[in-house]
Amino acid sequence: MLAISPKLLLALPPEIAHEVAISGLRLFGRLPWRAQPYTCGKRTLFGCEFANPIGLAAGLDKDAIAVAGLARLGFGFVEVGTVTPRAQPGNPRPRLFRLPEHQALINRMGFNNQGVLAMVRRLDALRRRDQLAGTIIGANLGKNKDTPLAEAARDYTLCMEHLHPLVDYFTLNLSSPNTPGLRQLQHGDELSKLLYEVKEMQQRLGQGGAVTPLLLKVAPDLGDEDIERIAEQIVAHELDGLIATNTTLDRGIVAEHRLSDEAGGLSGAPLTSASRCIVQKFRRILPAELPIIGVGGISNVDEAQAMLNAGANLIQIYTSFIFKGPNLVRSLAQNIA
Repeated sequence: MLAISPKLLLALPPEIAHEVAISGLRLFGRLPWRAQPYTCGKRTLFGCEFANPIGLAAGLDKDAIAVAGLARLGFGFVEVGTVTPRAQPGNPRPRLFRLPEHQALINRMGFNNQGVLAMVRRLDALRRRDQLAGTIIGANLGKNKDTPLAEAARDYTLCMEHLHPLVDYFTLNLSSPNTPGLRQLQHGDELSKLLYEVKEMQQRLGQGGAVTPLLLKVAPDLGDEDIERIAEQIVAHELDGLIATNTTLDRGIVAEHRLSDEAGGLSGAPLTSASRCIVQKFRRILPAELPIIGVGGISNVDEAQAMLNAGANLIQIYTSFIFKGPNLVRSLAQNIA
């Protein structure tokens, strides 16, 4: 993987480049030594010991194919998924677009993945070989496209049942713009009902031992009232943390780009200010002890530090990793406070 430069990958069509990178990382993960995250800025949050505060956001390794290889790049934590109970192909291609002038991506992948049982098999094999010692693994959970919103909780709890012995935390993805209607679950009675059911499952699975922490991932396209209501639900249902933010539907910063009309979520540098602002607003109203993971437009040490200063306890990268490659992980881990 390290022999494949970002420039070479960026010369390939986006989804082909992704497949090549995942294949390379899978092979990299088979080398005969265990993962070793950078040990800078250690911290303990929701019962997990993070060797450093730099994580990989969900979306790159949807099926946990390249977890060991990604762990060897030094991340403090890696989030796999989004995974759904049943395999699904996602949206038709093309569905991933680069905007290099803006260091941004637009994707409308649509939760393409091989299903939760395929992920279970891979993570179980890694755990049995003890290849991930020191690297925290999270699982980003979604619902199948054809599951009615009223039955969405069933999909999330089913994934939890299968994965709870194998991951260190769960993320409820209710904020992807690429599954029709999904963002409705961030609001009102729909959110309250879903959180009640997933918390009930979390407690049931944790009987006789520690529960697997449960985090909520939110969109950047939230108004102040939305933020207040979501924060109230997070506290009321005793979630263990928040991830802010997912991709945005806003095209303001990239409006003049030839690809700006492509449907999907925008990620990367255009989200730097918006995501940090959402983190600041949640930090002001959530309990100080409730962890926030900041993600969106973090591409250098200054932006990472600014996100932490805004109230995040950990950060995740994704689009900047695509454009800049593995050296970014080392730079961030070794240089932020």
